[in-house]
Amino acid sequence: MGPVNAAGATDADLIQRTAGGDRDAFELLYRRYARSVFGLALRRLGDRARAEDAVQETFASVWRSARSYRPDRGPGAPWLYAVARNAIVDRARGRQEPPTEVPDTPSAEAGPAERAESSWVSWRVHRALEELPEREREVIALAYWSGLSQSEVAEFLGIPLGTVKTRTRSALARLADVLEGEL
Repeated sequence: MGPVNAAGATDADLIQRTAGGDRDAFELLYRRYARSVFGLALRRLGDRARAEDAVQETFASVWRSARSYRPDRGPGAPWLYAVARNAIVDRARGRQEPPTEVPDTPSAEAGPAERAESSWVSWRVHRALEELPEREREVIALAYWSGLSQSEVAEFLGIPLGTVKTRTRSALARLADVLEGEL
Protein backbone atom coordinates (compact mmCIF):
# COMPACT_ATOMS: atom_id res chain seq x y z
CA MET A 1 0.00 0.00 0.00
CA GLY A 2 1.16 3.52 -0.76
CA PRO A 3 1.38 6.36 1.74
CA VAL A 4 -1.86 7.55 3.27
CA ASN A 5 -3.26 10.75 1.80
CA ALA A 6 -4.23 12.59 4.98
CA ALA A 7 -6.63 15.02 3.33
CA GLY A 8 -8.57 12.52 1.23
CA ALA A 9 -8.71 9.42 3.42
CA THR A 10 -12.03 8.77 5.13
CA ASP A 11 -12.14 7.30 8.62
CA ALA A 12 -13.49 4.10 7.06
CA ASP A 13 -10.48 3.93 4.70
CA LEU A 14 -8.08 4.44 7.59
CA ILE A 15 -9.74 1.79 9.76
CA GLN A 16 -9.69 -0.71 6.90
CA ARG A 17 -6.03 0.04 6.19
CA THR A 18 -5.28 -0.32 9.90
CA ALA A 19 -6.96 -3.74 9.76
CA GLY A 20 -4.41 -4.65 7.11
CA GLY A 21 -1.55 -3.61 9.39
CA ASP A 22 -0.95 -0.15 7.90
CA ARG A 23 0.80 1.78 10.69
CA ASP A 24 0.63 5.10 8.81
CA ALA A 25 -3.16 4.83 8.58
CA PHE A 26 -3.32 3.94 12.28
CA GLU A 27 -1.14 6.93 13.18
CA LEU A 28 -3.38 9.25 11.16
CA LEU A 29 -6.49 7.90 12.95
CA TYR A 30 -4.71 8.53 16.24
CA ARG A 31 -3.87 12.10 15.24
CA ARG A 32 -7.47 12.72 14.14
CA TYR A 33 -9.13 11.35 17.26
CA ALA A 34 -6.77 11.16 20.26
CA ARG A 35 -7.57 14.68 21.48
CA SER A 36 -11.35 14.13 21.17
CA VAL A 37 -11.18 10.76 22.92
CA PHE A 38 -9.07 12.32 25.69
CA GLY A 39 -11.58 15.18 26.15
CA LEU A 40 -14.45 12.76 26.34
CA ALA A 41 -12.60 10.48 28.76
CA LEU A 42 -11.59 13.41 30.96
CA ARG A 43 -15.18 14.66 31.19
CA ARG A 44 -16.51 11.18 32.00
CA LEU A 45 -13.72 10.07 34.35
CA GLY A 46 -12.64 13.39 35.91
CA ASP A 47 -9.02 12.24 36.18
CA ARG A 48 -6.19 12.97 33.72
CA ALA A 49 -4.23 9.77 34.34
CA ARG A 50 -7.27 7.55 33.86
CA ALA A 51 -8.32 9.56 30.80
CA GLU A 52 -4.84 9.03 29.31
CA ASP A 53 -5.15 5.29 30.07
CA ALA A 54 -8.53 5.26 28.31
CA VAL A 55 -6.99 6.90 25.21
CA GLN A 56 -4.18 4.34 25.19
CA GLU A 57 -6.65 1.46 25.59
CA THR A 58 -8.92 2.92 22.89
CA PHE A 59 -6.18 2.95 20.28
CA ALA A 60 -4.78 -0.42 21.34
CA SER A 61 -8.31 -1.77 20.80
CA VAL A 62 -8.61 0.01 17.44
CA TRP A 63 -5.38 -1.68 16.32
CA ARG A 64 -6.53 -5.10 17.58
CA SER A 65 -10.13 -4.97 16.38
CA ALA A 66 -10.03 -2.90 13.17
CA ARG A 67 -10.91 -6.08 11.23
CA SER A 68 -14.33 -6.08 12.95
CA TYR A 69 -15.28 -2.73 11.36
CA ARG A 70 -17.86 -3.11 8.59
CA PRO A 71 -18.19 -0.01 6.38
CA ASP A 72 -21.63 -1.15 5.20
CA ARG A 73 -22.89 -0.69 8.79
CA GLY A 74 -21.92 2.96 8.97
CA PRO A 75 -19.13 5.53 8.98
CA GLY A 76 -15.88 5.05 10.86
CA ALA A 77 -16.27 7.75 13.54
CA PRO A 78 -19.21 6.09 15.38
CA TRP A 79 -17.35 2.75 15.34
CA LEU A 80 -14.26 4.42 16.77
CA TYR A 81 -16.38 6.23 19.35
CA ALA A 82 -17.90 2.90 20.45
CA VAL A 83 -14.39 1.51 20.99
CA ALA A 84 -13.52 4.65 23.00
CA ARG A 85 -16.71 4.45 25.05
CA ASN A 86 -15.92 0.85 25.99
CA ALA A 87 -12.41 1.83 27.12
CA ILE A 88 -13.81 4.75 29.15
CA VAL A 89 -16.49 2.55 30.76
CA ASP A 90 -13.81 -0.02 31.65
CA ARG A 91 -11.77 2.73 33.37
CA ALA A 92 -14.88 4.00 35.20
CA ARG A 93 -15.69 0.49 36.40
CA GLY A 94 -12.22 0.19 37.89
CA ARG A 95 -13.06 2.64 40.66
CA GLN A 96 -16.59 1.55 41.45
CA GLU A 97 -17.45 -0.57 44.41
CA PRO A 98 -18.70 -4.12 43.92
CA PRO A 99 -22.43 -4.30 43.20
CA THR A 100 -24.73 -5.11 46.05
CA GLU A 101 -27.46 -7.70 45.75
CA VAL A 102 -30.41 -6.51 43.67
CA PRO A 103 -33.83 -6.91 45.31
CA ASP A 104 -36.42 -9.12 43.60
CA THR A 105 -38.63 -7.02 41.34
CA PRO A 106 -40.93 -7.85 38.45
CA SER A 107 -39.26 -7.73 35.04
CA ALA A 108 -39.82 -4.52 33.10
CA GLU A 109 -38.66 -6.19 29.87
CA ALA A 110 -40.92 -6.30 26.84
CA GLY A 111 -42.73 -9.51 25.92
CA PRO A 112 -42.31 -11.35 22.57
CA ALA A 113 -44.87 -9.23 20.67
CA GLU A 114 -43.31 -5.93 21.81
CA ARG A 115 -39.81 -7.23 21.00
CA ALA A 116 -40.88 -8.27 17.49
CA GLU A 117 -42.46 -4.86 16.82
CA SER A 118 -39.42 -3.08 18.20
CA SER A 119 -37.08 -5.21 16.05
CA TRP A 120 -39.03 -4.39 12.90
CA VAL A 121 -39.04 -0.66 13.63
CA SER A 122 -35.33 -0.79 14.43
CA TRP A 123 -34.62 -2.63 11.16
CA ARG A 124 -36.61 -0.04 9.15
CA VAL A 125 -34.81 2.86 10.81
CA HIS A 126 -31.41 1.25 10.13
CA ARG A 127 -32.39 0.69 6.49
CA ALA A 128 -33.48 4.34 6.20
CA LEU A 129 -30.21 5.46 7.77
CA GLU A 130 -28.29 3.62 5.05
CA GLU A 131 -29.90 5.97 2.52
CA LEU A 132 -28.43 9.07 4.19
CA PRO A 133 -25.19 10.65 3.00
CA GLU A 134 -22.28 9.44 5.18
CA ARG A 135 -21.71 12.82 6.87
CA GLU A 136 -25.35 12.96 8.01
CA ARG A 137 -25.39 9.30 9.04
CA GLU A 138 -22.27 9.92 11.14
CA VAL A 139 -23.81 12.73 13.25
CA ILE A 140 -27.04 10.76 13.75
CA ALA A 141 -25.16 7.64 14.83
CA LEU A 142 -23.00 9.55 17.30
CA ALA A 143 -25.93 11.49 18.75
CA TYR A 144 -28.60 8.82 18.93
CA TRP A 145 -26.78 5.50 19.30
CA SER A 146 -23.71 6.72 21.13
CA GLY A 147 -25.52 9.28 23.28
CA LEU A 148 -23.26 12.25 22.53
CA SER A 149 -24.60 15.80 22.79
CA GLN A 150 -24.36 17.93 19.65
CA SER A 151 -21.40 19.76 21.22
CA GLU A 152 -19.66 16.44 21.90
CA VAL A 153 -20.36 15.30 18.31
CA ALA A 154 -18.80 18.55 17.03
CA GLU A 155 -15.77 18.09 19.26
CA PHE A 156 -15.42 14.41 18.38
CA LEU A 157 -15.59 15.02 14.62
CA GLY A 158 -13.62 18.29 14.76
CA ILE A 159 -16.35 20.27 12.98
CA PRO A 160 -18.30 23.40 14.02
CA LEU A 161 -21.41 22.98 16.18
CA GLY A 162 -23.49 24.76 13.52
CA THR A 163 -22.44 22.12 10.97
CA VAL A 164 -23.55 19.35 13.35
CA LYS A 165 -26.93 21.07 13.83
CA THR A 166 -27.39 21.53 10.07
CA ARG A 167 -26.48 17.91 9.28
CA THR A 168 -28.75 16.66 12.07
CA ARG A 169 -31.73 18.70 10.83
CA SER A 170 -31.14 17.59 7.24
CA ALA A 171 -30.74 13.93 8.25
CA LEU A 172 -33.89 13.93 10.39
CA ALA A 173 -35.90 15.54 7.57
CA ARG A 174 -34.65 12.88 5.11
CA LEU A 175 -35.43 10.10 7.58
CA ALA A 176 -38.94 11.46 8.10
CA ASP A 177 -39.49 11.46 4.31
CA VAL A 178 -38.16 7.90 3.89
CA LEU A 179 -40.10 6.50 6.83
CA GLU A 180 -43.35 8.42 6.32
CA GLY A 181 -46.22 6.01 6.00
CA GLU A 182 -44.08 2.98 6.91
CA LEU A 183 -44.01 3.29 10.70
